[in-house]
Amino acid sequence: MSSRTPRARRTPRAPRTPAPVPFTFTFDGRPVTALPGQSVAAALWSAGILAWRTTRHGGAPRGAFCGIGTCYDCLATVNGRPNRRACLLPARPGDAVTTQEGTGHDR
Repeated sequence: MSSRTPRARRTPRAPRTPAPVPFTFTFDGRPVTALPGQSVAAALWSAGILAWRTTRHGGAPRGAFCGIGTCYDCLATVNGRPNRRACLLPARPGDAVTTQEGTGHDR
């Protein structure tokens, strides 16, 4: 019998993942920076923008409320298409997001 203790094995290091490359889209004509995988709502929040829709009656500002697509408060017009749920929609380079007024079909 040997009295030597088995040598501990080192866990191999995981390869380093490159940092995500930011990109931009526009909100009402202003550039907004986003990261790959971020929703439109998350990117707007990161830029300090909290409202991107107004209500049909009274024009009250709205942004994200539930953050999971249930409440529909986060509707925005994206690339000319109204009623897009910003909390579920991934931001893409070059997207044009605009404030949605009312139902989005009023214009």
